[in-house]
Amino acid sequence: MRANCPPPTTATTGPMGVQRNGGYPRGVTPSRSAAPTQSSRAVPIWRDRARMWSWFTEMMRFGAVGLLAFVVDTGLFNLLRFGPGELLGHKPLTAKVISVAVAVVVAWLGNRYWTFAAKRSRETAAARSRELMQFALVNVVGMAIGVGCLAVSHYLLGFTSPLADNISANGVGLVLGTIFRYLAYRYWVFTNVTDEDASADADLPSPESSAAAPRA
Repeated sequence: MRANCPPPTTATTGPMGVQRNGGYPRGVTPSRSAAPTQSSRAVPIWRDRARMWSWFTEMMRFGAVGLLAFVVDTGLFNLLRFGPGELLGHKPLTAKVISVAVAVVVAWLGNRYWTFAAKRSRETAAARSRELMQFALVNVVGMAIGVGCLAVSHYLLGFTSPLADNISANGVGLVLGTIFRYLAYRYWVFTNVTDEDASADADLPSPESSAAAPRA
C-alpha cells in the first residue's frame, strides 16, 4: 500500500522568482502595525496653520513692544545728549546705557505680560527670579551689542556727528540686538508651558501604557 503522504507544497512566486504576499508564507498576513501608515508621519510645520498663526501673532506683539522700547530708547538717548542743557552731551556711551536700561524695563513688562504671556514662568519666587536673571542677562548682551556698535563708530572710526551716533547705536546696533533678544527670549527665557498644557499632556496616554494595554 502506498503511504498517505501530503502532496508537496511549492511557494507561489511572481515575476523573477519573488514570493507574493510580501515574502510571507501562504496564509500568513503581516500585522497592520508592521506597515507604515500615513498618520504616523510628521506633519511639516508649514502645514500647521494654528502653529504658524500663533508664531505670527507672537512676532507682531514682539514687534509692537520693541517699537515702544525703541521710542523710549531713542528719545531718551537724544534727550540726554542733545536736549536742553545737554546733560550727557560729551558722554554718548553713558547716555546710551541709561536709555537702554529704561527701555529694558518697558520691554520686560510688555514681553512678560503680553508677547510671551502664555510661556512666562509660573507665579513662584524661584521661577520669577530665574526668569528675571535670564532676561537681564540677555539684555546686558543686547545692550553690549548696541554700545559696541556705537563705540566702534564714534571712537574707532571717528564718526562723531549726531546722525552717525544714531545710525550706529539706533540703526545697526538696534537690528543686531533685536534679533539676538528675540531668539533668546523665545528659546531660553520664556520657555515654561502653562498649567493647561501640562494637564493636557498628563491626560495623554504614554507609549508604554498604550503598548501594554490588551487589544480587543
